Amino acid sequence: MTAHLLRKLVVAGMLLFIPLAFPAQTHFNGAKALEYARQFVAIGPRWPTSQGHLRAEEFLKSQFKRDQVEEDTFTANTPIGMVPMRNFIVRFAGKKDGVIVLASHYETNYPLRNINFVGANDGAATTGLLLEIADQLRGRTLDGYSVWLVFFDGEEAIQSWSTSDSTYGSRHLAAKWGKDGTLGRIKAFILADMIGDKNLDIQRETRSTDWLVELVRQAAKKFGYDRYFCQTDAPVEDDHLPFVQRGVPSIDVIDLDYGPNNSYHHTVQDTLDKVSARSLTIDGDVFLEAIRLIGLR
Repeated sequence: MTAHLLRKLVVAGMLLFIPLAFPAQTHFNGAKALEYARQFVAIGPRWPTSQGHLRAEEFLKSQFKRDQVEEDTFTANTPIGMVPMRNFIVRFAGKKDGVIVLASHYETNYPLRNINFVGANDGAATTGLLLEIADQLRGRTLDGYSVWLVFFDGEEAIQSWSTSDSTYGSRHLAAKWGKDGTLGRIKAFILADMIGDKNLDIQRETRSTDWLVELVRQAAKKFGYDRYFCQTDAPVEDDHLPFVQRGVPSIDVIDLDYGPNNSYHHTVQDTLDKVSARSLTIDGDVFLEAIRLIGLR
């Protein structure tokens, strides 16, 4: 075999492997995330102490039978007395020492506020988002940091939003992880809230960690999603704050502009027809890219 022919064969062989080394960009399955949200909404209202809440817990348990899942049970001191609540923590192992937390809340408002509130965007959409992210992570050891998915209970107020009547699950877990040293392992805490809206407009939450905000913007830019992220600024009280207050790099990825003048938020109009697979695809693409970028830091 001549040297010239050998070189041609080597080049041809390299070309055959280029598609494997540089696969075409694929997108997150927002349609599947929306289907999970549809199933969750079908449970109906799911406020703490309700039958719907119990069904929501069972739904989440059924999704993670094959996974490493912790049921973090606690009793919250609320305006209506002591209320049992439950966070779910699902762990996917990585090769690097450290953890990235992706979180959402899954319950709905207590009936003193709105008994028919099913929270399609506010709770269900991001629950569906995390369930599909779990499908992407399941069955392999991640090259970067471990990823923990957290489903918070008790984000909504029981009577009226205040620092003591809200974010029960995140306040409990942040305190628990502060005591046992887990907070020191968390490289980034990413909260998803109300980002299934068809008219997606994710604000820059002003108490979120600056470098993490910029990293999420970088992830969005990769896909040409810039216009959906950080076009306006707003402070938001949400489940990220107990982690921010303890020095954990944290970001609240939230679209608090839901309907005309935010008119769908916490109303019976928060229904599945306001949620889109397209928005969930955007969210999932950005979250998975953010995980990759954090792993490179």
